[in-house]
Amino acid sequence: MPDIDAFIQRLATTPTADDAYNQYGAGDNPYNALRRQNLRRFLYDFYERRPKVALIAEAPGYRGMRLSGLPMVSRRTLVEGIPALDLFGLSRGYVDVPEPGFEHIRSEQSGTIMWGTLAELGVVPLLWGAFPFHPHRPGEALTNRPPRRREVETGLPFVRDLLEMFAPERVLAVGNVAHGALASLGIDAVKIRHPAQGGKNDFVAGLRRELGPADAR
Repeated sequence: MPDIDAFIQRLATTPTADDAYNQYGAGDNPYNALRRQNLRRFLYDFYERRPKVALIAEAPGYRGMRLSGLPMVSRRTLVEGIPALDLFGLSRGYVDVPEPGFEHIRSEQSGTIMWGTLAELGVVPLLWGAFPFHPHRPGEALTNRPPRRREVETGLPFVRDLLEMFAPERVLAVGNVAHGALASLGIDAVKIRHPAQGGKNDFVAGLRRELGPADAR
């Protein structure tokens, strides 16, 4: 069993710039502790599943991982779960995170698209981001921005260590940032379109192409 607690502790103690937020950080925000709890449950669940495919995306959005603590998982998905995949939900040990300022945020578009497609395919890949913390516009927590090069470099050890822990047979990159990060680690990953900015159809087609019935899972 990998040392998941040590991995989470490293995340919790990693500093970020003023226009990025460490949603696992130790400190005064009690909701970060709930997110660490969710991430611990997530990593143990996925280690038991031993997914054969890893899906590396860009960075947390404020409607998804920033709030729930889980990659591409909205608060609605966190609470209600995905019965078709036997994932998430309060009954499976995950906890809601009604953080003030975020309490009315329920859904996240990219995650909804992705999980709907994965449920149809019956596939559960390991998920993570090239930069594991939430990059936002200065002073605007409810926004997203692309991670900077140095931020992606900060995330590389976490990507590397997670892939070593789980040892998936295949790695897919969602978008250019993730593809470049994986390339810097010497991983020649297949790239699929990011669902944002009109990329929904190409993203879904990429998931179906790479994770469809013809592929071993």
